[in-house]
Amino acid sequence: MRMKDRLECYVDGYSTVNIYMINDFYQGQSKTFHLKDKEGNLVPLTIKTKEDEGDYVHYTCTVDGKIEVGKDYLMYEEHAQYCPVQFSHIVKTPEFNAKYIPDESVKPRIEYTPEKTTFTVWAPTANWVSVVLHYPEGDQIEALKRGDHGVWTTEVKGDLRKVLYTYRLKVNGTIQECLDPWNPFTGINTTVSQVNDLSLLDLAKKVPTRPMEQDTDAIVYETSIRDMTSQKHNGFTHPRTFEAFTEENETTKHLMTGFSYLKTLGVSHIQIMPVNDFGSVDEEYPSLYYNWGYDPMHYRSFEGSFSTDPYDPEKRIVEFAKLVQDLHAAGLKVNLDMVYNHVWKREEFALDQLVPDYFFLMDSNGNYSNGSFCGNDIDTRPEMSRRYFLDTVKMLVDVFDIDGIRFDLMGVLDYNLVNEIAEYAKSKKPDFMIYGEGWDMPSFVPPELRASQNNQAKMPNVGQFSDRFREVIRGSNDQLDQAGYSNGNLARIHDVKQVMRASLFENRFDQPFKAINYVECHDNHTMWDKNRAVCNGQPRSIRMKRQTLATAMVLLAQGTPFIHCGQEFGRTKQGLGNTYNCSDHYNMIDYHRRNEFENVVDQFKALVKLRKEHPSFRLNTKEKIEKYVQTETINDKVLVYKTSDGNERLITFFNPADESFEYRLPNQGKVLFDSENLNPDQTDFIRIPPLSVISVQLA
Repeated sequence: MRMKDRLECYVDGYSTVNIYMINDFYQGQSKTFHLKDKEGNLVPLTIKTKEDEGDYVHYTCTVDGKIEVGKDYLMYEEHAQYCPVQFSHIVKTPEFNAKYIPDESVKPRIEYTPEKTTFTVWAPTANWVSVVLHYPEGDQIEALKRGDHGVWTTEVKGDLRKVLYTYRLKVNGTIQECLDPWNPFTGINTTVSQVNDLSLLDLAKKVPTRPMEQDTDAIVYETSIRDMTSQKHNGFTHPRTFEAFTEENETTKHLMTGFSYLKTLGVSHIQIMPVNDFGSVDEEYPSLYYNWGYDPMHYRSFEGSFSTDPYDPEKRIVEFAKLVQDLHAAGLKVNLDMVYNHVWKREEFALDQLVPDYFFLMDSNGNYSNGSFCGNDIDTRPEMSRRYFLDTVKMLVDVFDIDGIRFDLMGVLDYNLVNEIAEYAKSKKPDFMIYGEGWDMPSFVPPELRASQNNQAKMPNVGQFSDRFREVIRGSNDQLDQAGYSNGNLARIHDVKQVMRASLFENRFDQPFKAINYVECHDNHTMWDKNRAVCNGQPRSIRMKRQTLATAMVLLAQGTPFIHCGQEFGRTKQGLGNTYNCSDHYNMIDYHRRNEFENVVDQFKALVKLRKEHPSFRLNTKEKIEKYVQTETINDKVLVYKTSDGNERLITFFNPADESFEYRLPNQGKVLFDSENLNPDQTDFIRIPPLSVISVQLA
């Protein structure tokens, strides 16, 4: 943000300098400006434009000389007042890119051996850089030497393993101190890095999982490390931690809590809400604050509040690696929720401290993009930004063996990076999942480059959350009392026909796996709380039936089903729609409630089993769906959903109406699922009671 101080100067190009003077400082008037370096050399500036911008006067100047990036300059106005020169939008220019992008073999990193450690930093706009080694007896400071392309390096002799360090540098006239954003070993609250090497850790041995034959075989289940294990008296030794997430003991098995419960559901993928280091929970006192974790501060480190010892940089890494392999051993794949669109505090984000403005979307006037509505948007297009995020994903895939990535607010990202990530991940694991929120966010990324639903055809391996499915089946997110098909708006039945066929024939998606179908996720009201508003006055027994109906439509629709943890038992957040910081009381998984809804849970498990056992619910091409999936209605109220794969033939009925219907099958059929247990196992005549789901396999 500009125009904070009375006098500001920004180098926005190799020949462009923008100066701002506040009006109550010499009335914002100056006839001349120049730059001066530490050696006393002057660089004249010529005023080209002068504009009134409210409290400030804005001068655009050309440079009558040569500016050296990274040099310390002061800018003087005619009254001999001065301010530090800040290298700003110049980092976005082609000239900067041509001069300061190193070869890919030159990476910001540390290289540890018992004899020495080499520190390498990319900071082209810095005036000087030092590494500060933090010993118990005091700090040791070592200067880094500037080399080509703004890369700084130094070697420090001796065995430095487990020594904590930070980088101290002068950039834009200010001395900054930050940790190493390229190093996954971090200390408490993202304040220090540690000299170490992942190859030296005793990480859990990788457990192979059975590859998916096709993307539509996935059943994704979203949950949170903290939420799964925060309810008391459920057997968790260290609740709300990585360790607790996969802990099993006699208590968890008896009460069917945590990991013991997850393993019974039959889903294929566990999507874990953010586990990378975030800033909104104090790792020293994690009970003081609650947060979902969509406030990243270090993309290569794991969140310390999930560790049994947040002071030990190794612990969080080892514990997370074990969690992944524990899930793999149970036959569950692991998808991570990645927030590559914004950070918690831009000014304290290490990448920005090292190279201000480079990693964030901004315009030539110094305004920051805010498509995420979080005050900043990451720019994934510059080369070193692209490398950072791609290398981070490579680490997560190669070292930690994850199986998929869900991108938060993916529409802020450049689709070229998303494609590159998908290409790499699938080269390692062909069934690796890449999907995200493809909302067309109003960021500074040109619309044609956004990784949004509008550009889904440009991303052949990337899925998109189907807000269309959500709105049709669940009802409006924005208007809580507005119903969808599952909770009584029967007028939407013709839209239902489209979304049950993955919205392929209304040109939203070009392949079925791209439609991530859902009615509930961590955002917005749960399905239960939505139904409590829509179905006001209806008894719990009716809402339980509607809960199963909506979930059945997610699980049996063409596309990829997505389930929010607790959806299978009517999870409630007490009517709150956004509980991102609302404490464990509102967010924890309530296993007592789960026990009260045991019948709904059993129906969920049966529906999961039904999808897995019948490939006609999981067709993997548009052509197959066009050929093998038909829909019709009974009185424009009941959806009759006919699926086949060329071998099996199924008919599934979804009835959200308050009345009963009947249907004569073309021949004898086997009832596979009947939410009301009304029909015999073998029949050619189906009775369809109110608020029911029935699936039949024809002989």
